Amino acid sequence: MKKGKKYQDSVKLIEKGKLYDTVEALDLVCKTAKAKFDETVEIHVKLGVDSRHADQQVRGAVVLPNGTGKDVKVLVFAREGKADEAKAAGADYVGAEDLVQKIQSENWFDFDVVVATPDMMGVVGRIGKVLGPKGLMPSPKAGTVTPDVTRAVADIKSGKIEYRLDKTNIIHCPLGKASFGKEKLAENFNALMGAIVKAKPAAAKGQYLRSVTVASTMGPGIKINSTKIDA
Repeated sequence: MKKGKKYQDSVKLIEKGKLYDTVEALDLVCKTAKAKFDETVEIHVKLGVDSRHADQQVRGAVVLPNGTGKDVKVLVFAREGKADEAKAAGADYVGAEDLVQKIQSENWFDFDVVVATPDMMGVVGRIGKVLGPKGLMPSPKAGTVTPDVTRAVADIKSGKIEYRLDKTNIIHCPLGKASFGKEKLAENFNALMGAIVKAKPAAAKGQYLRSVTVASTMGPGIKINSTKIDA
């Protein structure tokens, strides 16, 4: 597939084979985001672990200091008082069996994150097979199974993101928007990478950070010198 002229122009700005310092790479990402919309800047981190082993899983959540630039829609499974708390905290959708039914019968997925109180996990489990593959299943590790729905919703709305390994041992996450500029993106980058480094499994052997690449939605990948990140 032939890439467009804007993409080709962006590629020319990147030195082939070069590993960039973080701020320099993020500055380049902003310059290579040439689309008519405000592109999302994404990070792809390849780790030296084997996700097939339970003791080498890397998963967690972190609040990006400058948020993601996206209006995140939160669905909360809760009852009575906890449902009222979730609504007051700004959740977009709150319910119980009614929402399970809506997801099952209408194939409805107009939300980005699912939060549930612990007592609701039996209900949520009924749609685990559809939420799981989409990365929407709540989990205690990500802070999305919690009795403190007020805090969970507030954190997510202010820029909390979840990171987790895919089958190829890569973590894919949004870092913010190209309009943020290199400084704000660097703050988000440091917060996320700090969390990933801290989450290094004891069973991981050899080089932990294999490669770190950043790219805008429509732009080319820019490789970061991962040896300069404390791992």
